[in-house]
Amino acid sequence: MLQIVVTLALIVASVSATNVQQCKNKPFPLEVRIKDCDEPPCVVYKGSIAVMEVQFLGNNNNIRSITATTTAKVFGMNLPYVLPDEVSNVCQNLLYGAMCPIDKDEDVTYEFNFYVDPSFPEITADVTVTLNDAQNEPITCFVVSCRIRKGATASQRDEYLLDWTNPISE
Repeated sequence: MLQIVVTLALIVASVSATNVQQCKNKPFPLEVRIKDCDEPPCVVYKGSIAVMEVQFLGNNNNIRSITATTTAKVFGMNLPYVLPDEVSNVCQNLLYGAMCPIDKDEDVTYEFNFYVDPSFPEITADVTVTLNDAQNEPITCFVVSCRIRKGATASQRDEYLLDWTNPISE
């Protein structure tokens, strides 16, 4: 019986995780789940919200502040993308009852809702997401290839926006 439960848990975990790359010389998350994307490049639509869950471990005790930053590698250039405070504030977006401060090796999950601006060009870009502590030390980092596409129709976008508010794991 235990074997069946373990096997099912492994199947569910492998289906829900997105295959992302590790950043050079930075800690790698336990798992990244990007809605509707198991294997990059992940297709994201202009004018919509890409929903990600980043599961990671605290790198020190008593971490009171964590900030998410993003860059996109486009045509060989790393371009920063400034996130709104309500998205970049990781502590404000922890899931499953977690809250800051977090401690070393504490397993937490951050819900990262990335708005895909309608002005973005329709290209494929390598997006780097880094979570930093108050001393700007990386707690975790990953890179995922995203293919930016023209936005959905109004009805598809409304359906998507209603759906994105539900956590991925449901």
